[in-house]
Amino acid sequence: MRIQDGLSLDGLEAANTPQQLVREDMAAGLVVAFDEIPAERRGDANVTYWSGIPLGIDDYETTRDLIVRRIDGLIPTLAAATEAAAEKAPLQLESKIPLGDVRGRIDHLAVDLTRQRLFVAELGNDSIGVVDLAAHSLLKTITGLSEPQGVGYEPSTDTLYVASARDGSVRLYDANEYKATGRIELGSDADNIRIDTAAKRVIVGYGDGGLAVLDPATRSKVLSVPLKAHPESFQLEPGSGRIFVNLPNARAVAVVDGASAKQISNWPMDKGGNFAMTIDPGRSRVLLAFRSPAALVVFATDGKPIARADTCGDVDDLFVDAKRERVYVSCGAGYVDVFEVDGSTYRRIARLPTATGARTSLFVPELDRLFVAVRAGPSGPAAIWVFKPMP
Repeated sequence: MRIQDGLSLDGLEAANTPQQLVREDMAAGLVVAFDEIPAERRGDANVTYWSGIPLGIDDYETTRDLIVRRIDGLIPTLAAATEAAAEKAPLQLESKIPLGDVRGRIDHLAVDLTRQRLFVAELGNDSIGVVDLAAHSLLKTITGLSEPQGVGYEPSTDTLYVASARDGSVRLYDANEYKATGRIELGSDADNIRIDTAAKRVIVGYGDGGLAVLDPATRSKVLSVPLKAHPESFQLEPGSGRIFVNLPNARAVAVVDGASAKQISNWPMDKGGNFAMTIDPGRSRVLLAFRSPAALVVFATDGKPIARADTCGDVDDLFVDAKRERVYVSCGAGYVDVFEVDGSTYRRIARLPTATGARTSLFVPELDRLFVAVRAGPSGPAAIWVFKPMP
């Protein structure tokens, strides 16, 4: 009771019962213990023993003061270790760019490299944020949208494309002053946008199962590719014209011939939630991130499995950093996982904290930066977190 009374006077909650350390706890960088930890539980852990501290039954204040002094002495060591770990991390948080009064979920991102502007689909806010990357500031917010999900910049016509879920529209804006210049109706749930710069066309996933091919010159839909389910992330393979499409509701990946707009292959999946996808053209591989269960799975472009690794939960985007032979995976669970590629092995080398719900991102090799969209929440107002790959 004396210990409980003392903790209460110090404003500390004594409701939780202390638990025995288990082997998993030994993975910490430093373990502090008052009593000897058995070897079978200790393993190779770095353990520091705090001896000479009384139980506190008769003199709570003396015990408390001794522990506080030990903690004060430990803080500089922990701070130095944290700084050293940050310097060695494969990604360093460089800055946070506020998005203003933005509420709700944030979806996909796109970039205008010439102007160095990042476009942020603020789905829950019915808006698009335009970020000036050179100035590290919000330039403009385009309002009046209807759950914008996909966004893309088409350079040949200098046009910003925005796909909205609620009304199924694709809205067009000039990419200088962001005035509305057109609108294409797709019917429902317009989602991801990909810009095919080589063929000068825009491809949009939409509805219960389809890809719409848009002509930037005429600002119209010229082709439609039927699919078995709503398309999530899809990627264009450079050179071949093939399009790989995630169909999570069908637990499959569809392979489409871009020239004929016909599906030419179907890859059944034994996992669910294949929302995120990227292509590694240098290795001729397709990378998928699943949510059920959370996993990174790598395939050859003919559908042959190559590798599998566990990853963080609620993935929505992943990217290949070809320069460093890495993969970046952004997760709504509040992390970015970094994988190192060694032949057919994908080894996670870091798990970096972000914020809950921060699942969408964009890696821009030309700027050598990873941009992570963080919604408003306990971590603060909505913002773009800018990560610099190291070294």
